[in-house]
Amino acid sequence: MIKLVDLHKSFGRQKVLDGLDLDIEDGKTTVIIGRSGGGKSVLLKHMIGLLRPERGQILIDGTDITKLNDQALNEIRKKFGMLFQEAALFDSMTVGENVAFPLREHTRMKEKEIRETVADRLRSVGLTGVEEKMPSELSGGMRKRVGLARAIAMRPQIVLFDEPTTGLDPVMAEAINRLIIDTQKNLNLTCVVISHDVRSIFEIGHRIAMLYEGKIIENGTPEELRASQNPVTLQFLAGSIEGPIRIM
Repeated sequence: MIKLVDLHKSFGRQKVLDGLDLDIEDGKTTVIIGRSGGGKSVLLKHMIGLLRPERGQILIDGTDITKLNDQALNEIRKKFGMLFQEAALFDSMTVGENVAFPLREHTRMKEKEIRETVADRLRSVGLTGVEEKMPSELSGGMRKRVGLARAIAMRPQIVLFDEPTTGLDPVMAEAINRLIIDTQKNLNLTCVVISHDVRSIFEIGHRIAMLYEGKIIENGTPEELRASQNPVTLQFLAGSIEGPIRIM
């Protein structure tokens, strides 16, 4: 579904992606792990075309999006949904208006159909009767759920999650993990998840990719990562200050 080939990206003198290669398997959840500030969110933005690499290819269903103009890129983006770290809801809109936003922007659905779709997507993330509430009235976990409902509003093929459990207590984090698992399975989605939560990555990921110094240094199943002998991976998973990962 997604193939990244020899990606290079720098910001000034800081090299963030340095010849990165990664295949994202169709219909599976791939979790990308790595230290804070290591380029995970930058990588996610490349996948959806919000950033362009200095060199390399980004293939979505075989189409290299680095060569597309804005109009063609916008068409490719319709394959994607995205759940941002803080849900990124529009504070001035109700919950229903937030979920309906992509439907009103990108489809010609009638209002009755939009309302029915919004209710269905909210129901699929465990929320009912919240359409008229404002985001400020919701808990952090509920905002994440609304963000996911909006992300799947147009039935995308791919959903990107940027730190979906950040800022949540352990119980709500587990609820979001289960929601990601169920949504991926029920809709047969290709999911890419950025996460620091070691417990979560083994629960939700079909594959786990370790990003370090601009490259994917390891990519395997949860079982393969647990058995890894790579010192960087071992240090990260253990949360140890001892090892090759330098503490800045």
